[in-house]
Amino acid sequence: MLGEGTPKVAIMMGSPNDREQLDAGIQLLEEFGVDHEVNVLSAHRNPNQVAEYVDAAEGRGIQVFICAAGLAAHLAGAVAARSTLPVIGIPVQGGALNGLDALLATVQMPRGTPVATMAIGKHGAVNAALLALQILGLQDGDIKAKLKQKKEEAGGK
Repeated sequence: MLGEGTPKVAIMMGSPNDREQLDAGIQLLEEFGVDHEVNVLSAHRNPNQVAEYVDAAEGRGIQVFICAAGLAAHLAGAVAARSTLPVIGIPVQGGALNGLDALLATVQMPRGTPVATMAIGKHGAVNAALLALQILGLQDGDIKAKLKQKKEEAGGK
């Protein structure tokens, strides 16, 4: 949630049980000072609330969606079908196939429903936050500079 500013990143998860896998990504957004909001919304259990939330998001200042879901993992696709904003999908680890089913569901979006799909679980959450920061950094020089510094500290370019 962070400061008192307008949230730029909407983080959605299909179940409150998914939160643990998202925490490192959420902490990264906080480290960068990016206001965000976190909601539990399921494409299956409450599709009408997902639709209402997505439809209102851009008008409230949201610029990027991060959607985490397991099993059938339709959340990212449901969001991408309703919005022109970037959608980043995180397949949640768990279930009978340990996240493989969620990965396949998230990565196999039909034409016209783009979802940037990350790795399964915690690594995916960190990469989703980094990609959201890169997207925001296209128009925010401070975020871009912090990303560059973080990459240099990690031994990158």
